[in-house]
Amino acid sequence: MKTSITSLLMIFCLSILTYAQTPQDRATELKNQAQSSLNQKDYIKARYLFKKAYEAFAARENYPQAIECGVQANALYVRENFYKEGFELCRDMDQLIWTGEQNQKKVFYDLRFLVNKERLRMYTALKNPAQAKTQLNKLEETANLAKNDSLTEVLLYTKANYYYTFNQNTQGDACFRKLLNQYKEKKDYAKVNDCYKNLIGIARKANNAPLMERTYESYIVWTDSVKALTAQDELNVLKRKYDESLLTIQEKDDTLSAKQYIIIGLCILVVILVAGLVILAAILLKFIAGNRKLKKSVKIANEHNELKAKFIQNISSQMEPTLNTLTTSANELSQKAPQEASQMQGQVAALKKFSDDIQELSSLENSLTELYELGEINVGTFCENIMEKAKEHIKIDVTPSVNAPKLQVKTNKEQLERILLYLLKNAAFYTEQGRISLEFKKRGAHTHQFIVTDTGTGIPAEQQENLFKPFTEVKDLTTGDGLGLPICSLIATKMNGSLTLDTGYTKGARFILELHV
Repeated sequence: MKTSITSLLMIFCLSILTYAQTPQDRATELKNQAQSSLNQKDYIKARYLFKKAYEAFAARENYPQAIECGVQANALYVRENFYKEGFELCRDMDQLIWTGEQNQKKVFYDLRFLVNKERLRMYTALKNPAQAKTQLNKLEETANLAKNDSLTEVLLYTKANYYYTFNQNTQGDACFRKLLNQYKEKKDYAKVNDCYKNLIGIARKANNAPLMERTYESYIVWTDSVKALTAQDELNVLKRKYDESLLTIQEKDDTLSAKQYIIIGLCILVVILVAGLVILAAILLKFIAGNRKLKKSVKIANEHNELKAKFIQNISSQMEPTLNTLTTSANELSQKAPQEASQMQGQVAALKKFSDDIQELSSLENSLTELYELGEINVGTFCENIMEKAKEHIKIDVTPSVNAPKLQVKTNKEQLERILLYLLKNAAFYTEQGRISLEFKKRGAHTHQFIVTDTGTGIPAEQQENLFKPFTEVKDLTTGDGLGLPICSLIATKMNGSLTLDTGYTKGARFILELHV
């Protein structure tokens, strides 16, 4: 009686002291004190402290530690046959595990296994084989779901203990054989020894003399055989080390040979590189010399272009008074010989236009890098105005059309009008019936196209390749000098774009002016 009172007073004092600590420190301190009391065989105090540690860890949501302390407390309940309290504690632990699983969104298979094992222990102690079997099935189901080797080993021990307790020795032997075979396959001889010792302990606890005798005999046989196995293993280890040594020597020999080949290969590579550098140096010197010659040629060509432009301008300026005089003479002649005068006027006009076109072509060629200034236009309105100007040249059986949105774009209005008007007049000249259309298409954030399409005679295939090149054909100047499209192409280039013929269109002619802003 005096001992119980003293224990209760100590427990009360410990309770007051532990409340002054932090929750985690308090829980750990309670567990340590409980383990110390258990070691001193003060079971009442140990049970109380394990229960308090369980509650403290549960409050901190430290589920593994809480269940460990709860299982220890439950074992001490069973020791004193307090089964009601033990089952209540197991139900409380089940509820704690369920709460933890909800919080952490995963299943605690190992913790469920421990609680079910405690229930199995209590039903086994109560000699209730039906309930014990139910708990054993739950343990097996949990271990299978967990896919954990350590739980599987504990399950085999637990099943063997159950079978031996309820005199099902054949099933118990099967569990231990399975466990022993697993350890033997892994060559974990220490665990095989522990397995035999545990089986002897189970037999002693169950007062099963035949099992104890049978296990001792098997253990003695095993002890003798394990010596031979150990010796064989040591021999295997020595053989493996010897083989590894031979392999290491061979690898070093191979490495040395490989290094020799590498050195030889590197020497050859160095020779090739030196020869390559010599050849490269020669090519570079030749390239530098050629580049200098090319620069000189380009410089001479530029000078010649400038001289050509000045020459053409000079010739044009000299031709202008003569052409003006011829124009005056043609006007005077028109009163006496109208037909000859008209022919002369046409020839003079053609010569004047050719002179102007030659001068502009030369000017454009020498200023391609100088882009035109840009301004904003409304595409729809602009295209409609251009078509209105072109209508006077369009024949009565030809239908003009414009397909352009009311969209603002940046471009050079004057040069764009010049190109499109020239293309539309050309289309009008070669189209007797059908239609002539002007379209606008946006091809990207900074790219758009103006497309002029007609249903006229089209352009022969043999002329398409040189269509934008000047002076490719000797023509009668009165029918045109052939410089209109080359000039438009150069203007398109200065507008940061291009003028091309759609060779895939076969119902007439289609020109595409693509501009990049």
